[in-house]
Amino acid sequence: MSEEPKIIKSAVSFKDQFTLRGMLIGSAGAAILTMSSMYVALKMGALPWPIIFVALVSMFCLKLFGNTNINEINVTHTAMSAGAMIAGGLAFTIPGIYMLNPEANLSMIVLFAVVLGGVILGLIFTALIRKYFIVVKELPYPMGQAAAETLIVGDEGGKKAGALFSSLGIAAVFTFFRDGMPLINLKNLIPASFMNSGLAAKGILAGILLSPMLVAVGYIIGPLFIGVWFLGAIIGDFGIVLGGTNFGLWDADTASAIKSSLGIGLMVGTGIGIIIKGIIPKAKEIFGPMFSKDMMSHGIINLRWAPIVMVIIAFILTFVCDMGVIASIITILGVWLATSMSAQIVGQTGINPMEVFGIIILLAAKAVTIMGQTEAFLVAAVVAIACGLAGDIMNDFKAGHILHSDPKAQWLGESIGGVIGSFVSVWVFYVILTAYGPAAFGDPELFYAPQAGVVAAMVGGIPHLTSFIIGLVLGCLLYCVNFPVMTLGLGVYLPFYLSATAFLGGVLKFIIEKAAPKWDKKGTGLIIASGLLGGEAVIGVIIALIQAIQGMSAI
Repeated sequence: MSEEPKIIKSAVSFKDQFTLRGMLIGSAGAAILTMSSMYVALKMGALPWPIIFVALVSMFCLKLFGNTNINEINVTHTAMSAGAMIAGGLAFTIPGIYMLNPEANLSMIVLFAVVLGGVILGLIFTALIRKYFIVVKELPYPMGQAAAETLIVGDEGGKKAGALFSSLGIAAVFTFFRDGMPLINLKNLIPASFMNSGLAAKGILAGILLSPMLVAVGYIIGPLFIGVWFLGAIIGDFGIVLGGTNFGLWDADTASAIKSSLGIGLMVGTGIGIIIKGIIPKAKEIFGPMFSKDMMSHGIINLRWAPIVMVIIAFILTFVCDMGVIASIITILGVWLATSMSAQIVGQTGINPMEVFGIIILLAAKAVTIMGQTEAFLVAAVVAIACGLAGDIMNDFKAGHILHSDPKAQWLGESIGGVIGSFVSVWVFYVILTAYGPAAFGDPELFYAPQAGVVAAMVGGIPHLTSFIIGLVLGCLLYCVNFPVMTLGLGVYLPFYLSATAFLGGVLKFIIEKAAPKWDKKGTGLIIASGLLGGEAVIGVIIALIQAIQGMSAI
């Protein structure tokens, strides 16, 4: 995985970390980032972690005002990043309702109740599991480490700051020419003649995406996990799609169904494996403190109110959202488990398949109670939103642990950003729905929303049940024998070009570890990777924001 940045001690008081100006900046940033993230998630089917971007924006804004400190910056960017993952949880699930039934009628009140319920549950459970995953287990959380390194280097200045901002600038300029200037096409490395070959026709390659961010993610994740990820891509695209069709085992449509079902099965099976191996044996250690008086009243925040709030949420989900009593209870218990799974996977790999966790709880709810299609999507949405928020704040908690920020200040910042993200994400979703109509969801020319398509497949029927079951069993067994199967499932499921690009970063990390171990141990590689990731994120969000504004103005 990645190196642990040096921990700096802070004597900054709570009131100097959690400030009014910081929350105003964080709130404004959360609203803007939520809008752009919703548009990007629906349009492109991808949502990169915003943590590096918001760390840099928060640093710039607060240093402009003057008399700031690294912990105030950290708490501010914690608030700013919350809405992006909430938008992702919504965009990765709810559009599937309209993919299955364009005539569906989902009221704004119901959707807001679902989104806000997911946010509140995510906040409660992350407050309770923070100590175990951040302090006791000391999981690496690569994105949180990258954010902490960015703030440390930016605050200290010097040669490392030069390396960070040079790499950031290079990635930013490259991304601008790649995405911001359509006359200069840098998106594909593969020549057009190869693009029209048999491989492209079978959906194997649509070019290799030139993405500094994906290379940086591969570097931060490290050669082991990214290597297994790439293995999954080879199995899915070259084994199932290319090999299976060439040998006449199945046609292209069946190959696609097998590939997606196997990948989803592997990921869902991993989730079950996490429960069996990682959660149940340590249930007392993870969940036991939640029932202690000290944790509820003397943790990072006083949570004596939490049981009452969960009862209220269950009531709202049952009667306002019409999910039924059993489904509502399973959803809340599922969020409890799923946020722990999310915290563990994000901490180990930097990956947060929030829609997969939603699918796991959705399948559990469908197994014990009868529910309509819309209600099934609502279950997945609550879980996905809570897990998206959990992944974000656990990365922020990791950065805060390294920087010695006050976790209570971070949690409160995340709460403010989360509430703002709830309002903004629901509003943007309905603006898009009203402007383009329900048929826009699933349309490659408008809002493809592939993750929501996966959830729709689980609700409407698994494309290839046998492959899904095989993946489910394999995922569970492989996880239990310590094989990093979550990234294997991602490789099978995702387009090959994304996996290939990230793999380059893992290869680079492996070469540097062997050829220049001293340079690697100094953390220079992580600093440069953080810059590359941040540069593309900064320009990518700006371009996405411009596209979102243009899209809204056209309505």
